[in-house]
Amino acid sequence: MNRFEGSGSREAKIRYLDGDFQILLPGAYVVCAVTGKNIPIDELRYWSVARQEPYSDAEASLQADKHAGILPGQKT
Repeated sequence: MNRFEGSGSREAKIRYLDGDFQILLPGAYVVCAVTGKNIPIDELRYWSVARQEPYSDAEASLQADKHAGILPGQKT
């Protein structure tokens, strides 16, 4: 489904898997957990399986990992 097929401007609900994701409720976008930006489904490339969060780009994903304290040398 692309952003023009019946889901309008609704936020999608997604289950994030390793290397893939499953759309639970169709929608046009998800919201980045770090920046709050809308991410069109067809542009979604970064997410956390453990935290079930989408990210707008690699920098947002890195910031989320730093905040979670899961990078080597990071404090929790």
